[in-house]
Amino acid sequence: MATRPEVVSFHGDRQDTEAAGWQHLLALIDEAAADGRPVFRPFVELSAAERRQIVTLPPTIAKLTAVTHLVLYGTNLVRLPPEIGAMTSLEKFDPYTSHRLHWYPYELTRCTKLADSRVSTRVLYGNVKFRPPFPRLRPVTVTGEADLGTLDPAEWGADAVRTCSVCDGPVRAELRQVWISRCVGTDVLPLLVNACSAACVAALPEPYPGYVPAPHTGGPKIVQPFDSD
Repeated sequence: MATRPEVVSFHGDRQDTEAAGWQHLLALIDEAAADGRPVFRPFVELSAAERRQIVTLPPTIAKLTAVTHLVLYGTNLVRLPPEIGAMTSLEKFDPYTSHRLHWYPYELTRCTKLADSRVSTRVLYGNVKFRPPFPRLRPVTVTGEADLGTLDPAEWGADAVRTCSVCDGPVRAELRQVWISRCVGTDVLPLLVNACSAACVAALPEPYPGYVPAPHTGGPKIVQPFDSD
């Protein structure tokens, strides 16, 4: 029987952008963008060693505006970049058995055609079965307290934050990070929001019923609803 941890934190892995796998992935994205293919399965074209080198996707996935089906099956990914929100034709999303993906960027909600997903929900923060906690976030970080262009992913969930997850404007005066659970495709996902203001946090929609009922900053003290099962 699985036990629920009291405290969790982000994976701190940093992407080696000089690795052969990363360079191969960049080339595959360029090819897919050029030929306009509807299905993108990059990891089946990487060697086993190359697959292990990839812990995030390149920001250039924003070019894949024709892709309707993204397959990330069984990867070593620990995070996805906010640029995934530019994949506006996306209809099917399959990161199944990518067991180190415990959360997703809020920008994924910009993929408004996304209707079908296959996610390993048992590994998600706040999942309805085990209710594991969410990593603790800083409620407010003002300019000067941190260099938002060079962050520790173990603390922030990213190595940089440049744009607001809500309004898509630049993050300048302050950064407000919150969690919200929303249905994306056919799964309820824990979504990390990087907001530029309190107004953008206030503009977030209501969380999915049965989950923490408001955007929150995580940590062990957040009370989650109990699973009725």
